[in-house]
Amino acid sequence: MAKAPIIYAISDSIGETSESVVKATTSQFVQEKFDIIRVPYVKSVEQINKILTEAKEQNAIVCYTMVSPEMREAVARKSIELDVEVVDILGPVLKAIEKTSGLLPKNQPGLIHALDHEYFKRVAAVEFAIKYDDGKNPWGLAKADLVIIGVSRTSKTPLSMYLANKQLKVANVPLVPEIPPPEELFKVPSSRIIGLLIDPYKLNEIRCARLKAMGLTDGANYADIRRIQEELEYARAIMQQLHCMIINVSNRAIEETASLILEYLRKRFDYES
Repeated sequence: MAKAPIIYAISDSIGETSESVVKATTSQFVQEKFDIIRVPYVKSVEQINKILTEAKEQNAIVCYTMVSPEMREAVARKSIELDVEVVDILGPVLKAIEKTSGLLPKNQPGLIHALDHEYFKRVAAVEFAIKYDDGKNPWGLAKADLVIIGVSRTSKTPLSMYLANKQLKVANVPLVPEIPPPEELFKVPSSRIIGLLIDPYKLNEIRCARLKAMGLTDGANYADIRRIQEELEYARAIMQQLHCMIINVSNRAIEETASLILEYLRKRFDYES
């Protein structure tokens, strides 16, 4: 009875690509369990010789992702010497692209996993949006690129998260008639504040749906149209006091509202999304 071979997945980076290809391939042989040995960060010919020698002893297959032509050549040379079955995963694709386009590859391991400056900015912005969501930690308003204000269920949080993925540090503050806005809000430049308003009947629909989803009656004060109108009048007064930009989100998707904000920032601050 045929026996599943051991397969080495080796790479000059973390070896994720090589292992993924091997797993995808071996999944076609459902009746067998394959022993896959992942060997990352192979940087020298000595390592290659050692791995292929082990593979020869175990009658194993070696699949490899090496971006360095010299390292690929070393694997090919040793595999012929030892008569080991090897599969070059990246080499043929690199050569095909180079031949067709005339472009030269960087031959730099790990580029697909590089964590660049843009990535870190995005992560920091998302963490900021979570930390300063829904009026938490009002002292963080001074550090925000943007502060979003509005009554409950005007999409402040999802909008904050969407803009965070554009590398903006966004805080948001709920406006409730019984609770005065934090003093820190009035110290933020008006150009850095966005107010969200909505049609009262549209908000009534949203809040009723929210209550039903929570298993509560839609007769609660939270969804009462008169209460909603009172909240919106209060919110508008605060926004006018702050002299901030106001956006009506009644029939707008998050992406559309975000687009308006980004365009506003481009005009005011030369922000590039």
